[in-house]
Amino acid sequence: MGPAHSGFADLPGTLTLEGKGISLRVQKNFMATNSLVKRNLYDKIAAYVVKTGGVIIIFSILAILFVILLEVYPLFKSPKYELVQKGSVPVKSSSVFEIGSDEYREIGYQITRDGIRFFSLKEDKEIKGAPTLDLGGARVVTSSRSNHEFLALGLSDGRVLPLQVKFITTYGKDARTVSPAIELQKPFYLTSDKSPVSNIAVAKGEKGYRIAADLGDGQLALFTIMRRKTLMGTTIEKNYEKKISIPVKGNITAMVMNSEASAVLIGSSSGQIIKVAIGDFGSDSVEAHTLGAVPIESGKVTTLGFLIGNQTFVVGDESGHISSYQIFRGDDDKFHMNKVHSFESHAGPILFFHASPRDKGFITGSPDGVVKYHFGTIGNTQFEVQISEHKLAKAQLTPKTDGLIAVSESGAYYHWEVDNPHPNISWSTLFQEMTYEGYKESDYVWQSTGGTDEFEPKFSLVPLIIGTLKGTFYALMFAIPLALFGAFYTSQFMHERFKAFVKPVIEIMAALPSVVLGFFAALWLAPIVEELLPGLVVAPFMIFALVTLALLAFERLPVSIRVKWKPGTEIFILMVVVIVGSYLAFPLGREIETIFLNSDYRGWMLETLNISFDQRNSLVVGLAMGFAVTPMIFTISEDSLSNVPGHLTATSLALGATPWQTAMRVVLPTASPGIFSAVMIGFGRAIGETMIVLMATGNTPVMDWNVFSGFRALSANIAVELPEAPEGGTLFRILFLAAFILFIMTFAVNTLAEWVRLRLRERYRVL
Repeated sequence: MGPAHSGFADLPGTLTLEGKGISLRVQKNFMATNSLVKRNLYDKIAAYVVKTGGVIIIFSILAILFVILLEVYPLFKSPKYELVQKGSVPVKSSSVFEIGSDEYREIGYQITRDGIRFFSLKEDKEIKGAPTLDLGGARVVTSSRSNHEFLALGLSDGRVLPLQVKFITTYGKDARTVSPAIELQKPFYLTSDKSPVSNIAVAKGEKGYRIAADLGDGQLALFTIMRRKTLMGTTIEKNYEKKISIPVKGNITAMVMNSEASAVLIGSSSGQIIKVAIGDFGSDSVEAHTLGAVPIESGKVTTLGFLIGNQTFVVGDESGHISSYQIFRGDDDKFHMNKVHSFESHAGPILFFHASPRDKGFITGSPDGVVKYHFGTIGNTQFEVQISEHKLAKAQLTPKTDGLIAVSESGAYYHWEVDNPHPNISWSTLFQEMTYEGYKESDYVWQSTGGTDEFEPKFSLVPLIIGTLKGTFYALMFAIPLALFGAFYTSQFMHERFKAFVKPVIEIMAALPSVVLGFFAALWLAPIVEELLPGLVVAPFMIFALVTLALLAFERLPVSIRVKWKPGTEIFILMVVVIVGSYLAFPLGREIETIFLNSDYRGWMLETLNISFDQRNSLVVGLAMGFAVTPMIFTISEDSLSNVPGHLTATSLALGATPWQTAMRVVLPTASPGIFSAVMIGFGRAIGETMIVLMATGNTPVMDWNVFSGFRALSANIAVELPEAPEGGTLFRILFLAAFILFIMTFAVNTLAEWVRLRLRERYRVL
């Protein structure tokens, strides 16, 4: 026995053995054990890295979801209101006609029988040195408010006193100062006998202002005061007066003029609603129309008012009912009113109405001291406040709609701070049909911005969801057959030499940027599709027919010729057939268009099928996005088909099955879990696509499945509108809600795909 191997003798704890053969075996076992230890260590490190990476990914996704929900949550918060000031400005008489405040809610004012008083909304005191009104011994008996704090006061001596209440803001080093001011206009008499009138309405426009007055016995007086500045800086004033008879039943109980001074609405004691259309400033055109009437059981109309935009008006009656209406021109070429919403009623008659100057919100009040805030688009009542100690006289929203001021008949005032940043959002506006201004019927509409501040935003997400599914559907209609059939042929029948070239090329296609595909689809593909659409429709039928003929011809060839073709090389014959079929399809399509479609398929579709054709349509998006999705579905499907265990195919062939039978009945079922996963991954890729959808379609949020019309998807809508959306605004948060919906759709699809994949895998595991 020789000495132990020197390599082991140097190692601590090594067993020393005699014999060269034994020492070699021990060395090998030691090295194998050492290698196994290293491998286990590497496995543990890899498992730890994979688990850590998975946890980080899950945490990141949850963090993104949390941020999205954090931005969405304020949309559905209930409005908050808090009484911040309560005071009293004693009045000599018991009537308050108008109230108002500056935009900073620092100064308020009341117009009573004796004139005007300014008071501090922060401190319970009247403002000293504030301007007053000299009524010349008369008293205020009626009033009307227009936009921009322009008022018309009807006095007891028959005069009308127009005036503008202003608030002048100055800034010092450390503070802001708001000072009240009054700009008086020249008063004039409404009636020849100087008797006071009971109802007036006023509106101020760019060229002047108008006042309408009820003279009794169905007579209405219209006064137009026009002002024009000359080049010398002087002001020229012209006055126009006109009296008309209106078909009123009963007495006039409410009047209002729209902010453009182009129409007067009149409500009567019989519930009748009349519209008096007035021409432009300087025009004598006046026309009265009876729009309709409120239900008889409601009693007389007590208040009327336009919402911002002058397309919707609100009627309050003696029974406490509140309804909104829109004016439309009927088939008889006459104006009618269409009821839109009924709001939560009051316990008593409606005393007043005041519309928000910023949105479609408004308030109403009743003698029991209840003031309710409603929103015209949704048709709901969102909150209410109540004065219990005094009899309510008037209430008004502040200019920024961030506060509410109410005044009792004794002069006591109440100031609430209101936090209601998203009053126009509810589940109904987002996911249900709504009747919007200018629409005769309810509909799903997305239109987030308009040309003026009076625009009514429309935030229905349904057209965007439908558009997302529409684009995904047409993309998969193109991609799934092409990718799956290609993967099936490549994995089962294509020659290995060609397969080694085809598969990498298709995988490289997946690296094409979607913005490039969208660019080519919009500028190159869309015009070609428009020009050659009849040929594109004919092409699949022509190619199918030629492939069938080629197959029959190949089968009739002598065996000696057919055996010379190597299996898997018939792709060259198919390529030639496809090229020839496509070449023949386009001239044939033009001939069909000329003979059967009046040489213009677009006009024929519009006249015969009532289908319009947009150049950037769903077909173009389907082709472009299908081209982007195809490589992903092809690669995963081909891998699944190629990785079916060889012993399964060998056993099938050994039992006498043909290669086609083996592929269809053994390979395809076994690979079905992977194929289904490929399709679902392609679905997820298509549903979240942005740039192709953004560039290749017209981005029109329509609600149809017409392949020749455009659409707007959730992802494209986010990309288009998020840069212009004010941070924290309603549109900004709705876009985050759209992102959340897109997340849920993708998550649901992936979850369903995984469940189906596991079921298929369990089913075919026995193979």
